[in-house]
Amino acid sequence: MTGSSGPGGASVADRLKALGIDLPPVPQPLAIYRPAVRTRDLVYVSGQLPTVDGKILHPGRLGVDVTIEQAKAAARVAAINALAAANTLLGTLEGCRVIRTVGMVACAPEFTDHPAVVNGASELLRDVFGEEHGIGVRLAYGIASLPLNSPIEVELLLEVD
Repeated sequence: MTGSSGPGGASVADRLKALGIDLPPVPQPLAIYRPAVRTRDLVYVSGQLPTVDGKILHPGRLGVDVTIEQAKAAARVAAINALAAANTLLGTLEGCRVIRTVGMVACAPEFTDHPAVVNGASELLRDVFGEEHGIGVRLAYGIASLPLNSPIEVELLLEVD
């Protein structure tokens, strides 16, 4: 695998800066697990919630009290938190490639637009790593509830140079 520089050779750090993103401290785990683990050239990032300053962004469920746009924004924040976990483990995000993104959407049984919500995470990852390294396979599905009444949880599988 080659590095993650994209058009014009922009680094991941350059892209984050251009997007106005400062990676936050990794949120404390809610149970017994590690935020991220590396095995050989793969980094598994545990499911991350859309926390900002310790609070869930747009709590609730889709189809009940959270709109698609709110949940999409929350998915973006959850993806930023996932990147923070990977960055803390690795010391850098340079040379990373997204292999898989999983988005769990808390929703009413009638809600069926899970892919639109998870696009909030996928668009962020594409913008950070570029088209070639930022878009991998993806799973988006709905569930009855998530920890702390979160509307979304995002987990990542990354490949590292």
